[in-house]
Amino acid sequence: MYSYVAAVKAGQMDIRSFIHEAARIGAEGVELLDFFYTDWDSERKIARAALQEVGLPCAVFSVANNFAKETAEAREHALNIIKRGVDEAEFYETNTVRVFAGDVYSDSTFTQEQAFEWIIEGLAQASDYAHTKGIRLALENHGKLAGLGSQINDIIGKVRAKTGHDALGANPDTGNFLLVDQPGHEGVAEVAANAYMVHFKDFAPDPEGHYEGKGGKRFAGTVIGEGTVDLASALASLKAAGFEGWVNLEYEGEADPMVGVPNSLDNSFRFLNAVR
Repeated sequence: MYSYVAAVKAGQMDIRSFIHEAARIGAEGVELLDFFYTDWDSERKIARAALQEVGLPCAVFSVANNFAKETAEAREHALNIIKRGVDEAEFYETNTVRVFAGDVYSDSTFTQEQAFEWIIEGLAQASDYAHTKGIRLALENHGKLAGLGSQINDIIGKVRAKTGHDALGANPDTGNFLLVDQPGHEGVAEVAANAYMVHFKDFAPDPEGHYEGKGGKRFAGTVIGEGTVDLASALASLKAAGFEGWVNLEYEGEADPMVGVPNSLDNSFRFLNAVR
C-alpha cells in the first residue's frame, strides 16, 4: 500500500479503495501497513471484507518499529508494535510480517554498538512471540545499522542463535541497498538464502532526488524497470536460492501513483515471468 502513499495523503485513497485498485490493475495480493491505520478495530474489518470482495490475499502485514531507543519503555513499545503486527498477520491469515531494526542518528546519545545490542534483544523477543503463532518476521535493509546485506545476515544469525529457531528472516529491498553504496542485486544475492519476502523497488541517481544515501549521494524512485537496479539479476539470485515468498511491488516515484503503479506492475510481471 505504501506505493500509493501520495494518493492516501491527498485523501484520494483509503485501505478499502487501495485493495479494490490492486485487484483492478491485476495484483495477485496486497501488503498492508500499520502506517495507514487510524482506527484499528474498524479498518481491519473493512480491509478483510474488501479482500474477500475482490478475492485477494493479504500477503504481508508490515510494521515500522525501532529498537535503537535509549529507554526500556521505548524499546518495549517497539516490541509491542511487532507483536501487534503478528496478531494482524494472524487476523488476515498470512504468515509474514515486515519489520525494521532501528537506527542511530546524529543527535543520538548512545553508540551504534549499544543500539545493535538492543536490536538483537528486541528482535529475539519479537521472534519468540512470532514463533508461537507460526508467523515469520522479515527484516528489511533500512538505515545504517541494517542497511547492507552483511548487516542483515549478521542480525539474523545472532537472533537465530539466541532464540534457537528461524522465525526471523530477511526482506531484501532492491532499492534501499543503493543508499548504503551496495548495488541492489548484490545485496539481494547476499541475503537471498534468508529471504522471506522481497520489496521490488527501482531507484536512479538524481542530484535532486528525495532519498539521500551514503556520502550525500541522492536517488529518486522510479517506475519499476526504469531505474538502475539490476532487477533481473536480483530475481535470478532469489530463484537460485530457492526463494518461494512474495515479491511485493513498492513504487516510490514522484509521478502520480495511479499511473506509476500500474506501469510498475506490468514491468514487474515481465521480470518475474522471465525467471518463472
